[in-house]
Amino acid sequence: MLPVLALLGAWLPLGPEGAQAGAVLREMAATVLPQYVWTTLWLGLLVAVGAALVGSAGAVAVTLYDFPGRRHMEWLLLLPLALPAYVIAYAYTDFLQFSGPLQSWLRESLGLQGRMLPDIRSLGGAVWVFIFALYPYVYLLARTALGERAAQLVEAARLLGASPARRLRSVALPLARPAVAAGVALVLMETLADFGVTSYFGIQTFTVGIYKAWLSMDDRVAAAQLSTFLLLLVAVLLQLEQRAQRRMRFVGNAVNRAGAGSGQPQWLRGRHCVLAWLVCLLPVLMGFVLPVLFMLRPLAADWSVLPWSRFLQWAGNSVRLGAITAVLGVAIALLLAYAARRNQGRLTRAVVRLAGLGYAVPGAVIVVGILLPVGWVQLAAPGLGLTALVTTTAFGIVWAYLVRFSAVSLQSVQSGYARIPLSMDDSARMLGAGPLRLLGCVHWPLLRRSTAAAALLVFVDVMKELPATIVLRPFNSDTLAVVAYQLARDERLGEAALPSLALALVGLVPVIMLSRTLRAGRG
Repeated sequence: MLPVLALLGAWLPLGPEGAQAGAVLREMAATVLPQYVWTTLWLGLLVAVGAALVGSAGAVAVTLYDFPGRRHMEWLLLLPLALPAYVIAYAYTDFLQFSGPLQSWLRESLGLQGRMLPDIRSLGGAVWVFIFALYPYVYLLARTALGERAAQLVEAARLLGASPARRLRSVALPLARPAVAAGVALVLMETLADFGVTSYFGIQTFTVGIYKAWLSMDDRVAAAQLSTFLLLLVAVLLQLEQRAQRRMRFVGNAVNRAGAGSGQPQWLRGRHCVLAWLVCLLPVLMGFVLPVLFMLRPLAADWSVLPWSRFLQWAGNSVRLGAITAVLGVAIALLLAYAARRNQGRLTRAVVRLAGLGYAVPGAVIVVGILLPVGWVQLAAPGLGLTALVTTTAFGIVWAYLVRFSAVSLQSVQSGYARIPLSMDDSARMLGAGPLRLLGCVHWPLLRRSTAAAALLVFVDVMKELPATIVLRPFNSDTLAVVAYQLARDERLGEAALPSLALALVGLVPVIMLSRTLRAGRG
């Protein structure tokens, strides 16, 4: 809670910075704030519409219809989750920019001069990248809703004579609407939290404004105020996502009461089968296959320009930070989940709930929220040396990681606890087991798979994290994400391909786990 409380404290009229908070806000309102607001809103609106259409179409195709290769499409549509959005942005820029291979080939083939394609570094390019990088959030939730909740009623509508279009329009899509809304809320939270794509494309969003205010203008008050606005937007989206999740549970109960039979997907032939293939393959091509091929091109062209000598150092830094955060995150999650299991009081539930909200807080907001109180303490007591402990140290960056990613491990551990009946705790207590022995001898053996999954998810998220790492990383400890961003920013896109592909390989691990889990659940 400290980062959030620090942002709110920056608005209080205390000290020299607090006294000028109103003046700073008025100055931003007259200059940069309107641009940040409109750009962020337009970006969010366009990405939300695009991700909803692409994700819902893929979910409908693989859930309500059957065609050759449908089983493969179910997991192929998850592949863009393996690539961070900023990696996809680098790949498209390298291939589509003015000096890229595609425009160069077009000019030579057609004998023309000048730009042949629109500039990828624009608001439209950012929308394109975010849609095909983040649509799997909508696809996953919509697929679950359609597969578990809508199949029976769609089958009933077919038996009553409804046409395929009417079954889709009047039955399936309304039932999937809460799931789509929840997925869109997650997409928007990821879009608002992004720094790599918007900064690289020169899009003036709130996240970019926060870093400009802090690092370029050295204005902590402006950074805190912009962070507060961004946090308010995320809080609204989080509330919408939670409301949509509650509606999903309500719809699921209603459908389960409405029908007992299982609907069978409709077999597609001819042009309808081709359309289903296009609906499923285009997102995979745009969000995974083409970016990976674009990054492989410089590797195949000239291996000598790649930074092989420093690659192991960057990978080692990423692995070290990821491993430390994963271990600490799982330990925190175990303690919180165990406390919530033993004590169902309001305070415990509130603490666990607050810890679970950290993932929704953008990395830029966490950075400002951590550094603000450190600066206040440094001004009040310079001799403590608190700044040296938190800034550009492993302690500070792991703290920021834990604020954001402890929620990931907590959710996984809590799902593991949900499969352990409370009667086992009662039996252990009757046999004289204390709290520590209950946790170590009863719960831990049953939670090994859940904790391993939690550690892996936190590890991968840390490897891909960019906003917090750029500011708080220790000196001479660049990670793969930071190096990929710096090389791309310096127009060394060929060299950025190596760390970007490494991040893609790491990101494939949770995607494979998720695909196996979905197949097991269906079975």
